[in-house]
Amino acid sequence: METSTVGQATLKRVTTILVPFLMFCYLISFIDRVNVGFAAFQMNRDIGISPSVFGLGGGLFFLSYFLFEVPSNLAMQRFGARRWIARIMLSWGVISGLTAFVSGPYSFYTIRFLLGAAEAGFFPGVILYLTQWFPAAHRGRIVSFFYVAVPLSSFVGSPISAALLNMQGVGGLHGWQWLFIIEAIPAVLLALVTYLWLPDTPNDARWLDADQKRWLSTTLADERAQRERAAPVHDERTWRIMFHPQVLLLSLVYAGTSAASNGLSLWQPQIIKSFGLSNTQAGWVNAVPFAIASVAMIYWGMRSDRKRERVWSTALPLALSAIALAACTMTTQLLPALSCLILTLVGTYAFKGPFWALSSERLGPRAAAAGLAQINAVGNLAGFAGTYLIGVIRETTGSFAMALTPVLALQIIGICLLVASNRRTVATRHA
Repeated sequence: METSTVGQATLKRVTTILVPFLMFCYLISFIDRVNVGFAAFQMNRDIGISPSVFGLGGGLFFLSYFLFEVPSNLAMQRFGARRWIARIMLSWGVISGLTAFVSGPYSFYTIRFLLGAAEAGFFPGVILYLTQWFPAAHRGRIVSFFYVAVPLSSFVGSPISAALLNMQGVGGLHGWQWLFIIEAIPAVLLALVTYLWLPDTPNDARWLDADQKRWLSTTLADERAQRERAAPVHDERTWRIMFHPQVLLLSLVYAGTSAASNGLSLWQPQIIKSFGLSNTQAGWVNAVPFAIASVAMIYWGMRSDRKRERVWSTALPLALSAIALAACTMTTQLLPALSCLILTLVGTYAFKGPFWALSSERLGPRAAAAGLAQINAVGNLAGFAGTYLIGVIRETTGSFAMALTPVLALQIIGICLLVASNRRTVATRHA
């Protein structure tokens, strides 16, 4: 797609101003979601949490995330991105900070469930928001730039979380309590910034001139009209969108990578520490796979846009992740295990940009809010199942390798479904 001079300037300005801010918000969100993996080094012993309890509590986050995802995205359409994203960030920041005061399994279950409900809708809401600012041909790289916050959150957050554990005894609190309190503060502050500054639509952006607003509005309106005619999913009724075969298929494809990324974000610090490392060493080593995955993710999203291809750009990283995860279950040494974890995360995160670009292209404008939320919700339900099963299998067998097998199975199913659906689509077009 050729873009005019005004268009190029507009997209550059939107990318420069919006994407880093949204990425930073998601980075803080994900730190607050997965810092419990480091808190577990001390917290589990202090309040009596076993691996299965930890796995269930970690998984309950994704259960409530699943339940509130679609309603949250529909609410964002009603109240506007600025108000709703600010609400999400404020509620998750407060609840994340309150995690410092859990005292046993049941309070741990409750706070993780509430955290999932609070954060539900942020990711699909932002993906929907980005479709209102960027043409489809640019979304692979834009989603990758935004989603790179996830691996970066572990790269940045791992050493910080490990260091905060050293505040043991300060002010009469445990190190893991300080971890939750301090890391919750940025989310609360960003909620205020979001409410005061984030524009709901391009026409609300004071940093775009009249020509830029006109170009962006016209381009996106033309594209929405084309998508309305061509997209497989274009129904307006929420329940029909949620259970449309295309939406369910994309949900199942996403389930494998969601289980891998969420499961490893939560459990990987403990996997690495199980090789005999200290808390600080585990923090720095845990950061390495996420740093490499961040670079790979941006490159792959840009490549997908340049090639104008989505399906194989989605399937190949998912296959890499599955193969590397399978190899990870067969190794007992730190360096081979770390190499496999790196490749697993490279595949898992490189998958994201092309996948969400593909999903938004298959959803008509009126179906996008409910459809994107449903795909993410079902994917995160797999996060619940995967995180819980990792804990149960780890406690039963004592083996992290065995515990990773359910995640591997979901990834294989996702690859098969994606390839099969592409063959049917190609056959239909040539019929």
